[in-house]
Amino acid sequence: MEFYDLKSRTKVKVAEGDITKKKMVRKTKTGEQTRYALMGNYDGRVLYKFVNEKDYKAANVKEVS
Repeated sequence: MEFYDLKSRTKVKVAEGDITKKKMVRKTKTGEQTRYALMGNYDGRVLYKFVNEKDYKAANVKEVS
């Protein structure tokens, strides 16, 4: 899967085994905001890719809290 590496400013490919997913919920003035992210380990760094709920549920990777 492709992630964007902010440090090198390039797109990099991360192996499926190095990807996890995380659901982030935070409170705002008007309620709650839920963000869905896929996290890939690349060169010792964690790269984030924010996705919609459908893609989050379709991703067949381990979920972390």
